[in-house]
Amino acid sequence: MLGASFLFATMGLCVKLASAHYGAAEIVMYRSLVGMLFIGVLMRSRGGTLRTGVPGMHFWRSVTGVVSLSLWFFAIGGLPLATAMTLNYMSSVWMAVFMIGGAVLAGGTRVDGRLLAAVLAGFAGVALVLRPTIGQQQLWHGLAGLLSGVLAALAYLQVTALGRTGEPGYRIVFYFSALGSVAGFAIALAAGLHGHSWRGASLLLAVGLLATTAQLMMTRAYAVGRTLSNAALQYTGIGFATAYGALWFDERLTPTALAGVGLIAAAGLSANLLRQRAGA
Repeated sequence: MLGASFLFATMGLCVKLASAHYGAAEIVMYRSLVGMLFIGVLMRSRGGTLRTGVPGMHFWRSVTGVVSLSLWFFAIGGLPLATAMTLNYMSSVWMAVFMIGGAVLAGGTRVDGRLLAAVLAGFAGVALVLRPTIGQQQLWHGLAGLLSGVLAALAYLQVTALGRTGEPGYRIVFYFSALGSVAGFAIALAAGLHGHSWRGASLLLAVGLLATTAQLMMTRAYAVGRTLSNAALQYTGIGFATAYGALWFDERLTPTALAGVGLIAAAGLSANLLRQRAGA
């Protein structure tokens, strides 16, 4: 998980650098194309198959994941790298929101006060992160980052549902990448495709390889490790992103923003722990 977090942060760095040459849809297209080819070769070498009995579930999971990824890449292009990473990592808090909403809709008379406190702490952290670090011209990027976290939480829930049907991870990732390639190409074609330079092409290839490798490592970590330990290590990605932002773009998080990052990480870990206990 630590390796996956580092690779995801490095991917974020490459996305931010590539944003100077390409639109978000183009980056999604190339990232997905590399991932699809990578997983396709891996699947063939292990004798896997793409045949599935739940195509509808794959479609909706892929739609949710691709829109989330597109919004995240758009946010990375216009926000400090650590800020964009933090907003996407709000997914754990949003999952807690869904749990509370589900309990209310199901007619529950009580809502876990600790879970509600974690959610409120997470939102307070967002307010602290956004207020000192983004200007008026970055508002849409900030909203896109927040929405990417909401959709990422939905995508994680859908992946869990697919896992319960017996779908292997490689098939879930393959269909997600396939839809990302098609959707990214369609949007990029309408907006206008950009030409390539050696630097641009190298960054796009790096984004695809880093993202796919990190995804496989994260899947492996959750398969063999403890959920709460993995969740804790996942937040090291914000630290890696902060270091990259300072080194490459001279981005500095204020003490207020750092306090917000800490609140979001604490809220996410608390929400993970409470969800795990509720599931048990």
